[in-house]
Amino acid sequence: MTHKKISILTFSPQEKKDLIVSWLTLSLAFAVMINPYFFNITSFIVSLPIALVAVGTGFVLHELAHREAAKHFGFHSEFRAWYGGLALAVGLAVVTQGQFLFAAPGATYFIGENVSRKQNGIISAAGPITNLIVGLSLILIGSQLEGFFQTVFVYAGIINFMFAAFNLIPFLMLDGAKVIAWKPLLWGALILIAGALALMPSIILVPLGIKGF
Repeated sequence: MTHKKISILTFSPQEKKDLIVSWLTLSLAFAVMINPYFFNITSFIVSLPIALVAVGTGFVLHELAHREAAKHFGFHSEFRAWYGGLALAVGLAVVTQGQFLFAAPGATYFIGENVSRKQNGIISAAGPITNLIVGLSLILIGSQLEGFFQTVFVYAGIINFMFAAFNLIPFLMLDGAKVIAWKPLLWGALILIAGALALMPSIILVPLGIKGF
């Protein structure tokens, strides 16, 4: 008997709601981080589209990568939002005027029996690796654009690097703890690349002729 392949765009009603709410709420927090003049409507109109693209690619694709990797091993997997974490993200961003952002919108959970360390490591690594690939792709596209559109793509790329670096921290339930338990050398390579690109994006922007970021 053949199993019907379920599309990556298939979501349960709860998962769809949680992803949309998390995307919009986290985008609001990132919009404040990009431009702390939260009550300046003109500035906010500029920063919100950047945040929507950045979080849409960085957060949503990160979680879908976890989900699809888990499904590859035959596990049932869905994203669930942490509404307290979302409220905290927006609150801290506004109070600190974008100087501090706590991005913990929720997590992708999976159910399976006899999950090996390797399977757990691959599922966890899928998210940050996706962020690195998407981030590099967005910046390459941005290098071919100008003005506002270049700003959107480049910022979205940098935020993808930030998502990768943050999630690779080997702490509690973050991806890094599971990747390092499976393959420490892979974790070391990933966090070195993600950390360098997140903290010093100029190492890729300057060779591509992108200035002002």
